[in-house]
Amino acid sequence: MGLAFFAVVVSSLFAQSMLVRYTARHQPQHRAWAIALAMFALASAALATGTSTGWDNGTFRVFYLLGAVVNVPWLAMGTVYLLARDRTARRVLWGLVLFTGFAAGVLFSAPMETVHGTAIPVGKDVFGALPRILAATGSGVASVVIIAGALVSAVRFARNPQLPDHGRLAGANGLIALGTLVLSSGGLVQGVVGHDEAFALSLAVGITIVYLGFVLASGRVRPDRPGADRDEPPKMAKSHAQ
Repeated sequence: MGLAFFAVVVSSLFAQSMLVRYTARHQPQHRAWAIALAMFALASAALATGTSTGWDNGTFRVFYLLGAVVNVPWLAMGTVYLLARDRTARRVLWGLVLFTGFAAGVLFSAPMETVHGTAIPVGKDVFGALPRILAATGSGVASVVIIAGALVSAVRFARNPQLPDHGRLAGANGLIALGTLVLSSGGLVQGVVGHDEAFALSLAVGITIVYLGFVLASGRVRPDRPGADRDEPPKMAKSHAQ
Protein backbone atom coordinates (compact mmCIF):
# COMPACT_ATOMS: atom_id res chain seq x y z
CA MET A 1 0.00 0.00 0.00
CA GLY A 2 1.52 3.27 -1.15
CA LEU A 3 0.36 5.29 1.85
CA ALA A 4 2.04 2.88 4.26
CA PHE A 5 5.34 3.13 2.36
CA PHE A 6 4.98 6.93 2.38
CA ALA A 7 4.57 6.83 6.18
CA VAL A 8 7.75 4.73 6.41
CA VAL A 9 9.71 7.33 4.45
CA VAL A 10 8.41 10.34 6.38
CA SER A 11 8.82 8.77 9.81
CA SER A 12 12.33 7.51 8.95
CA LEU A 13 13.42 10.98 7.84
CA PHE A 14 11.82 12.44 10.95
CA ALA A 15 13.59 9.95 13.24
CA GLN A 16 16.92 10.65 11.56
CA SER A 17 16.39 14.40 12.03
CA MET A 18 15.69 13.96 15.74
CA LEU A 19 18.73 11.69 16.16
CA VAL A 20 20.95 14.32 14.54
CA ARG A 21 19.55 16.95 16.91
CA TYR A 22 20.15 14.69 19.92
CA THR A 23 23.75 13.93 18.97
CA ALA A 24 24.39 17.66 18.46
CA ARG A 25 22.63 19.04 21.56
CA HIS A 26 22.13 16.01 23.86
CA GLN A 27 18.69 17.25 24.87
CA PRO A 28 16.53 14.41 26.26
CA GLN A 29 13.37 15.39 24.37
CA HIS A 30 15.16 14.77 21.06
CA ARG A 31 16.17 11.30 22.25
CA ALA A 32 12.57 10.48 23.21
CA TRP A 33 11.25 11.75 19.87
CA ALA A 34 13.90 9.79 17.94
CA ILE A 35 12.88 6.58 19.76
CA ALA A 36 9.19 7.25 19.13
CA LEU A 37 9.66 7.96 15.44
CA ALA A 38 11.89 4.93 14.95
CA MET A 39 9.05 2.87 16.43
CA PHE A 40 6.61 4.56 14.09
CA ALA A 41 8.84 3.79 11.10
CA LEU A 42 9.02 0.10 12.09
CA ALA A 43 5.26 -0.02 12.65
CA SER A 44 4.70 1.56 9.24
CA ALA A 45 7.07 -0.98 7.69
CA ALA A 46 5.04 -3.79 9.29
CA LEU A 47 1.87 -2.18 7.94
CA ALA A 48 3.38 -1.93 4.45
CA THR A 49 4.46 -5.57 4.60
CA GLY A 50 1.09 -6.80 5.82
CA THR A 51 -0.94 -4.86 3.30
CA SER A 52 1.28 -5.82 0.37
CA THR A 53 2.30 -9.44 0.98
CA GLY A 54 -0.25 -10.52 3.57
CA TRP A 55 -0.43 -10.45 7.36
CA ASP A 56 0.86 -13.08 9.74
CA ASN A 57 0.68 -13.12 13.54
CA GLY A 58 4.25 -11.92 14.08
CA THR A 59 3.91 -8.96 11.72
CA PHE A 60 0.66 -7.88 13.35
CA ARG A 61 2.13 -8.16 16.87
CA VAL A 62 4.98 -5.82 15.85
CA PHE A 63 2.56 -3.42 14.17
CA TYR A 64 0.19 -3.35 17.14
CA LEU A 65 2.91 -2.96 19.79
CA LEU A 66 4.91 -0.24 18.03
CA GLY A 67 2.05 1.47 16.22
CA ALA A 68 -0.84 1.28 18.67
CA VAL A 69 0.65 0.93 22.15
CA VAL A 70 4.11 2.43 22.80
CA ASN A 71 5.08 4.91 20.09
CA VAL A 72 2.72 7.74 21.09
CA PRO A 73 3.75 7.51 24.79
CA TRP A 74 7.40 7.92 23.75
CA LEU A 75 6.42 10.91 21.59
CA ALA A 76 4.64 12.36 24.64
CA MET A 77 7.80 11.81 26.70
CA GLY A 78 9.41 14.61 24.72
CA THR A 79 6.59 16.93 25.74
CA VAL A 80 7.07 15.93 29.38
CA TYR A 81 10.77 16.81 29.15
CA LEU A 82 9.85 20.24 27.80
CA LEU A 83 7.12 21.17 30.27
CA ALA A 84 7.89 19.28 33.50
CA ARG A 85 10.67 19.57 36.07
CA ASP A 86 13.70 17.38 35.50
CA ARG A 87 12.95 15.22 38.54
CA THR A 88 9.38 14.65 37.39
CA ALA A 89 10.50 13.87 33.85
CA ARG A 90 12.97 11.26 35.11
CA ARG A 91 10.23 9.53 37.09
CA VAL A 92 7.92 9.55 34.08
CA LEU A 93 10.74 8.10 31.96
CA TRP A 94 11.23 5.15 34.30
CA GLY A 95 7.49 4.58 34.35
CA LEU A 96 7.45 4.63 30.55
CA VAL A 97 10.35 2.15 30.35
CA LEU A 98 8.43 -0.22 32.65
CA PHE A 99 5.25 0.28 30.63
CA THR A 100 7.11 -0.45 27.39
CA GLY A 101 8.64 -3.64 28.77
CA PHE A 102 5.33 -4.82 30.19
CA ALA A 103 3.49 -4.04 26.94
CA ALA A 104 6.12 -5.90 24.89
CA GLY A 105 5.77 -8.94 27.12
CA VAL A 106 1.99 -8.86 26.83
CA LEU A 107 1.88 -8.33 23.07
CA PHE A 108 4.38 -11.06 22.24
CA SER A 109 2.76 -13.64 24.52
CA ALA A 110 -0.96 -12.83 24.39
CA PRO A 111 -3.22 -15.31 22.63
CA MET A 112 -4.51 -14.01 19.32
CA GLU A 113 -6.66 -15.06 16.44
CA THR A 114 -4.82 -16.05 13.28
CA VAL A 115 -4.56 -13.19 10.81
CA HIS A 116 -4.13 -13.48 7.06
CA GLY A 117 -4.83 -11.59 3.86
CA THR A 118 -3.92 -7.99 3.11
CA ALA A 119 -6.79 -6.20 4.90
CA ILE A 120 -5.67 -4.44 8.11
CA PRO A 121 -6.91 -6.52 11.07
CA VAL A 122 -8.87 -4.77 13.82
CA GLY A 123 -7.48 -5.18 17.32
CA LYS A 124 -10.80 -6.13 18.91
CA ASP A 125 -11.13 -9.02 16.44
CA VAL A 126 -7.63 -10.33 17.15
CA PHE A 127 -6.64 -9.74 20.78
CA GLY A 128 -8.28 -10.11 24.16
CA ALA A 129 -8.91 -7.30 26.60
CA LEU A 130 -5.44 -6.57 28.02
CA PRO A 131 -3.61 -5.64 24.77
CA ARG A 132 -6.51 -3.42 23.77
CA ILE A 133 -6.57 -1.74 27.20
CA LEU A 134 -2.84 -1.03 26.90
CA ALA A 135 -3.37 0.50 23.45
CA ALA A 136 -6.29 2.64 24.58
CA THR A 137 -4.56 3.79 27.76
CA GLY A 138 -1.12 4.41 26.30
CA SER A 139 -2.14 6.17 23.11
CA GLY A 140 -5.11 7.96 24.65
CA VAL A 141 -3.31 9.50 27.62
CA ALA A 142 -0.18 10.26 25.58
CA SER A 143 -2.19 11.98 22.83
CA VAL A 144 -3.79 14.25 25.42
CA VAL A 145 -0.34 15.13 26.80
CA ILE A 146 1.05 15.95 23.34
CA ILE A 147 -1.95 17.95 22.18
CA ALA A 148 -2.24 19.86 25.45
CA GLY A 149 1.48 20.60 25.51
CA ALA A 150 1.51 21.79 21.90
CA LEU A 151 -1.54 23.98 22.44
CA VAL A 152 -0.06 25.48 25.61
CA SER A 153 3.13 26.29 23.70
CA ALA A 154 1.16 27.70 20.77
CA VAL A 155 -0.89 30.00 23.03
CA ARG A 156 2.24 31.04 24.92
CA PHE A 157 3.96 32.14 21.74
CA ALA A 158 0.84 33.75 20.27
CA ARG A 159 0.36 35.87 23.39
CA ASN A 160 3.98 37.03 23.54
CA PRO A 161 4.75 39.03 20.40
CA GLN A 162 8.07 40.14 21.92
CA LEU A 163 9.40 36.60 21.57
CA PRO A 164 11.51 36.03 18.44
CA ASP A 165 9.47 34.43 15.63
CA HIS A 166 6.48 33.99 17.94
CA GLY A 167 4.02 33.62 15.06
CA ARG A 168 6.01 30.88 13.35
CA LEU A 169 6.49 28.92 16.57
CA ALA A 170 2.82 29.27 17.52
CA GLY A 171 1.81 27.92 14.12
CA ALA A 172 4.34 25.09 14.37
CA ASN A 173 2.96 23.91 17.70
CA GLY A 174 -0.55 24.15 16.29
CA LEU A 175 0.48 21.82 13.46
CA ILE A 176 1.98 19.36 15.94
CA ALA A 177 -1.29 19.29 17.90
CA LEU A 178 -3.33 18.84 14.71
CA GLY A 179 -1.07 16.06 13.40
CA THR A 180 -1.25 14.19 16.71
CA LEU A 181 -5.03 14.44 16.64
CA VAL A 182 -5.09 12.98 13.13
CA LEU A 183 -2.75 10.15 14.17
CA SER A 184 -4.79 9.28 17.24
CA SER A 185 -7.99 9.17 15.20
CA GLY A 186 -6.62 6.50 12.83
CA GLY A 187 -7.57 3.51 14.96
CA LEU A 188 -11.03 4.93 15.59
CA VAL A 189 -11.60 5.45 11.87
CA GLN A 190 -10.50 1.93 11.03
CA GLY A 191 -12.43 0.34 13.87
CA VAL A 192 -15.70 2.21 13.34
CA VAL A 193 -15.78 2.83 9.61
CA GLY A 194 -13.76 -0.22 8.63
CA HIS A 195 -11.94 1.36 5.69
CA ASP A 196 -8.27 0.34 5.52
CA GLU A 197 -7.48 3.19 3.15
CA ALA A 198 -8.82 5.74 5.64
CA PHE A 199 -6.66 4.26 8.40
CA ALA A 200 -3.50 4.30 6.29
CA LEU A 201 -4.32 7.81 5.11
CA SER A 202 -4.69 9.05 8.69
CA LEU A 203 -1.24 7.67 9.53
CA ALA A 204 0.43 9.18 6.47
CA VAL A 205 -1.30 12.55 6.81
CA GLY A 206 -0.86 12.70 10.59
CA ILE A 207 2.87 12.03 10.64
CA THR A 208 3.36 14.44 7.71
CA ILE A 209 1.55 17.26 9.56
CA VAL A 210 3.62 16.63 12.71
CA TYR A 211 6.79 16.58 10.61
CA LEU A 212 5.84 19.89 8.96
CA GLY A 213 5.26 21.34 12.42
CA PHE A 214 8.75 20.34 13.52
CA VAL A 215 10.27 21.61 10.27
CA LEU A 216 8.51 24.95 10.71
CA ALA A 217 9.56 25.10 14.34
CA SER A 218 13.20 24.38 13.54
CA GLY A 219 13.53 27.35 11.19
CA ARG A 220 16.16 29.85 12.13
CA VAL A 221 15.24 32.45 14.71
CA ARG A 222 15.92 36.03 13.70
CA PRO A 223 18.78 37.44 15.77
CA ASP A 224 17.90 40.52 17.82
CA ARG A 225 21.50 41.71 18.01
CA PRO A 226 24.47 41.70 15.64
CA GLY A 227 26.42 38.48 15.80
CA ALA A 228 23.66 36.56 17.58
CA ASP A 229 23.59 32.82 16.99
CA ARG A 230 21.01 32.23 14.28
CA ASP A 231 20.39 28.68 15.45
CA GLU A 232 19.84 29.69 19.08
CA PRO A 233 16.30 28.78 20.23
CA PRO A 234 14.16 31.28 22.13
CA LYS A 235 15.10 31.35 25.81
CA MET A 236 11.91 32.81 27.23
CA ALA A 237 9.60 29.93 26.41
CA LYS A 238 9.89 26.25 25.74
CA SER A 239 8.56 24.77 22.56
CA HIS A 240 8.46 21.50 20.67
CA ALA A 241 10.92 23.28 18.39
CA GLN A 242 13.75 22.91 20.84
